Amino acid sequence: MKRILYILIAAVTIGSLLFSCEATEDRESLPAVTLTPETLKFSITQDATNKNLVNFKSDDPTVIPFWKYVDAAGNELGHSNKSSDQVVLPFAGKYTIYYTAYTRGGSVEAAPVVVNIAENDETYFRDPKWQMLTNGVDGKTWVLDFTDPVGWAGLDYPATSGDNWSWLPDYASNSWVMANKDWGQMYFDLNGNYNTSVTQTAIANNNQTTKKGTYSFDIANNKLVFNGGVQMLYGGDYYGDCSNWISVKVVELTATSLRLAVVRDQSRTGEGVCLIVFHYKPKS
Repeated sequence: MKRILYILIAAVTIGSLLFSCEATEDRESLPAVTLTPETLKFSITQDATNKNLVNFKSDDPTVIPFWKYVDAAGNELGHSNKSSDQVVLPFAGKYTIYYTAYTRGGSVEAAPVVVNIAENDETYFRDPKWQMLTNGVDGKTWVLDFTDPVGWAGLDYPATSGDNWSWLPDYASNSWVMANKDWGQMYFDLNGNYNTSVTQTAIANNNQTTKKGTYSFDIANNKLVFNGGVQMLYGGDYYGDCSNWISVKVVELTATSLRLAVVRDQSRTGEGVCLIVFHYKPKS
């Protein structure tokens, strides 16, 4: 009995010593930000032979750069986090470039740089895909194609190798994929700017909201980015499965067919990561 009592006393004593110790933080404090807008090392220059090409360059390898460029009306046209990048500004006008340097201690913003583009770059839109998407200055409106409005594919689709599987079911045999209703429309033009607007119908009812902004179309990398709060038109109850409805993949583009894909990266039913592919046709 005495032995048990001694053990209990020892346990209580050790426990009280442990809990009487003060907790100490085992983390490194963040360093002070020593950079200022005046000491940031970067450059923004127009190409010597084509003034519609603007070069961004961050000369400080210790920071993470972030570039944002807007038109004269304040519409965001795009952004980049590359140390060295080049953008095309094909429309004449005044543009403002914003540069932010991110350090471990915080961020430092440079004074905005204004770039004047004297004339339109007529050669930039020679690729026929611009006309297919936008119908040029006149504009083009797309709606969901209920022949096969949605499907699923591997992240590399439509490449000839890699994760390139696909299932693009017909609606007649798979009406469960979404309700057959007016889900809204998506509009693009090249009337002095990259103009876009998306009218989206709610999932639970027929209420619609319209947002206007700009877009960028990277033909070489099959990438379409919406700016100014605009998001890609969708149908069905899929919105919660994807974290990004702004930067999307162009899977197919012809004069009569457009397929855009978002990444299913937060599936609510536990399914794997893949592309959700939406199919559109020109509005008649």
